[in-house]
Amino acid sequence: MTPCIFNLGTGEIIVILVVVLLLFGARRIPELARSMGKGISQFKQGMNDAVSEIKDNTTENSDKSAAEK
Repeated sequence: MTPCIFNLGTGEIIVILVVVLLLFGARRIPELARSMGKGISQFKQGMNDAVSEIKDNTTENSDKSAAEK
């Protein structure tokens, strides 16, 4: 049994890859993958920055409330 991604079989994945190859060409695919990787890494970095900013703000607020008591 072959693994399924998003409930797609091997045949459907091959057809999708062939269509992508025909649409973009062999030279353009690595460039697209590279730009997608950069976009994903920037998104993850933005998410990590947002999480750390939220943690910093909650820590500052709890420190202020503890100092007031």
